[in-house]
Parts: sequence; C-alpha cells; structure tokens
Amino acid sequence: MKLPALLFFAATLVSLAEEKRPNFLFIITDDQRWDAIAAVQTEQGGKARFPWLHTPALDKLKSQSASFRNAFCTTSLCSPSRATFLTGQFTHTHGVTNNHTPFPSNSTTYATVLKEHGYRTGYVGKWHMGNQDERPGYDFSASFRGQGKFFQCPVVVRKDGERKEIIADKWIDEASTDFAIDFLRQNKERPFLLTVGFKSVHGPREPHPDHQSSYTGESAKPVPNLDALSPFRPAAEQGPRRFNAGNPKLLDYFRTLTSADRALGRLLDEVDTLGLEKNTVVIFTSDNGYYLGEHGLGDKRSAYEESLRLPLLVRSPFHDPKRSTTTPIVLNLDLAPTIVDLAGITPPAAFQGRSLKPLLEGNTPDNWRKDFLYEYFYERNFRNPPIVAVRTESEKLVTYPGRESWNQLFEVRDDPYELTNQIANPEKAELRQRLEKRLDELKRETAFKIPGSADPDRFGNEKPARKARR
Repeated sequence: MKLPALLFFAATLVSLAEEKRPNFLFIITDDQRWDAIAAVQTEQGGKARFPWLHTPALDKLKSQSASFRNAFCTTSLCSPSRATFLTGQFTHTHGVTNNHTPFPSNSTTYATVLKEHGYRTGYVGKWHMGNQDERPGYDFSASFRGQGKFFQCPVVVRKDGERKEIIADKWIDEASTDFAIDFLRQNKERPFLLTVGFKSVHGPREPHPDHQSSYTGESAKPVPNLDALSPFRPAAEQGPRRFNAGNPKLLDYFRTLTSADRALGRLLDEVDTLGLEKNTVVIFTSDNGYYLGEHGLGDKRSAYEESLRLPLLVRSPFHDPKRSTTTPIVLNLDLAPTIVDLAGITPPAAFQGRSLKPLLEGNTPDNWRKDFLYEYFYERNFRNPPIVAVRTESEKLVTYPGRESWNQLFEVRDDPYELTNQIANPEKAELRQRLEKRLDELKRETAFKIPGSADPDRFGNEKPARKARR
C-alpha cells in the first residue's frame, strides 16, 4: 500500500474512533430543588407541594434517563458547588468556599482532561465564580460575569483566542440556548463537551415575558416543617421568611423555571435534529437545593434536606433502560469522574468523586458509599454559620463548630421533614457516638481543612454575623 493510501487509511481509522467517542451535554440550573420537576410532583401524589408545575422538557428527559433519587451536593452554595462539578473535589480541596472567589485557572477539570484528549470544549451561560472572565479548559465560551441579568445581559464571547463583549438581546437563558445550539451545529462531526449554565432560577427572578403570569392563583401546599425552625435564626427573624403559599415571589420561582424548561426543550430538540442523540450523554442537574419556607428559611447553605438534595438525570447510551430510578447516594463531585470515565479516559487521581458508570449500567459496587461529608464555610453578609455534617442513608449529624449547643441529629429515613432533633435523647446516645466517629473518619479520609479562601475568624467563633443582604 502506497504512503498516501496508508495515511488516508490511518486518518479514516482515527475518524471512526472519534465517532465512537461519546459527546457530552452537561446542563446546570441554579437553585433548582430536587423536586422542582413536574414528573416528580406527580410521583409524590398527595405529598406534592406544587402539583400544578409544568416542565414538559424535563419530564421528557426524565422518562429517557437514569434518575438519581439520592443525589446531594457537598456544599450547598453556587460557586463552591460549581467548582466541585468541574474538579470532582470537595470545597475544602478546591478552595472556592464562597461566591466571590475566582476558580483556580490551573485546576484539573473534566474539561481540561477531555480537551487534552481531542474533545472540542464549550461553556455557555452562567459560570458564577467571582467576576472571573476566563473559562479555563474551554475552547469556546459565551458566558457572563457573576450573576448576570435576565434581560440585557452583557455576554463575553471567547473563541480561538479572540474576545468580544455583546449585550444579549433576549432573555438570557434563551440567548445562552442560541449559543449552545450554534456550538452543537459547528461541532457535530467531532467529539465535543458542552456545558450550559442556566441563570434560572436564581433570584431576583424575572421570568420570560411569555410566563410572567403563569400559575396565577396557584399556591404551594404546606409541609410539616414550615414551623420547625433552625437553631441559628431566632424565631423573631424567621417568621417573615415564611413563604406565603400564594406569594408572587414564590410563583416567580416556578415561572422562571418553566421559562428555562422551554429553553432546555429547544436544546434537546436540536440534539435530536442533528442526529446526535444516540451518541450524546446528557446530564442535567442543579448546583444546590433551595428552601421554600421549610424550617422558616429561604436560600440554601445549611444542611437540611431541601438544601442538600439535587435533581440529577443522565440520558446515556450506557444507561440500562430497565433501571429508570437509581437510589444509592451520589454526589456533585461524582460528575467529573463520570464524564471522563464515559469518554474512555482514566479519571485523574485528583478527583475525589466516583464514576457513576457502573450505576448507569445497572450495577452497584459492594463498596459504594453509604454516607458523605457535608461542609459549609462562613460567607460574609450571611448569618448561616459554618457547618460540618455527615449524612448516611438513614441518619444525619449536623455540627456547628463553636456552637455545639446547636448540633442536630435526625433520623431522616423515619423523619424526612427533620422535625425531631435527637441530639440530646439518651436513647440515641449510641447512634450519636457512631455518627460522631464516622464524621471524624470522613474528615480524615477527605483531608478536611479550612481553606485559605474561608474566613478563619468565622469558623467556630461566637461573634454574630452581619445582617444578610438578600
């Protein structure tokens, strides 16, 4: 065989090998509760808080995906969780402890690994780590600094070494979807990784104009833990934070979510139109959970279930269709090793999470985790104290360093609303000791430390924080 023919044959083999490598579409919403999917509300039946929710795109994706019903974040806060997605590391390892620390540009991420192995990488939408402009590890980005805006949002576009800044002329998640669709069309013939960060449903919430009056007249159903107040906020402060069942601001949460659902539908339809659906892994999740009045709270940060739990759907050619619901504990730090593993690459040792590939294939390893470490580091202007906790399959121990009288012990399997703190119950002393020991073990196993970006004066001190700015 002559040299030109050999070169052509070799190039053909490379092309065929690349065709077999899966593409990745990783979609992250902001502050979306695990149960803020209409199909999940339907599954909950009489326990559903908002059965009127309408999310057709998410419902369709869920019907095609592995649904992870015990997915959690290890720090319930936007920037730390987003850094965890990228690095597969705990917050105390990657060091992004708050919403104003930039992401370390020299970090090993799922994007840097795939880029090194020939993937075209793109990032669209919300990044939200300080006011950082670059998107390390991505060949292309169309993204905004900080929180951005729902309307007239400045977007920085970076491609092939060039940078320009434009003003989005439409609702920001629709504009991000346009950029994402362009990326898919331009890269459909080669292996790609595209991460899409929707601004929705983070406040202040401004739904798409088409949904500004959706759900008018609807109200959220009450749940038992609306009056089960948290120890770190006096009752006098928590009362006004109770979400009125028909409060327009609460309804705007769902109006904004439904607006984003329509954008998601456009994006997934484009995957199908381009014929990419059979070889594209679609991952959908949120950066953290969110309170809608439970425990008298809004926002997230603390360690109750509404804050920790995430929606997580994975549509994949590796997914066993017989196993639509997956129940083992999975974490936000598992997604980086999962993406790398599904690409056929050995995950870096720096990743602290575990690949979900065996779970997708219908197998749960005997040594799969039974618990995990949760951590939150004080952030200025918020009253939430530092937290270190362990959550098992059936219990949870929450500790407040320096405020031990606030510590909590819940049997979450039997007490899902976390109504009864068993920390001082002598009948639960053995359970408490076991969880305290396990928490110490997890801290050692994960090399727990107070990162340099955290405020050490706020970790375990007695000084009150300044009033939160909402």
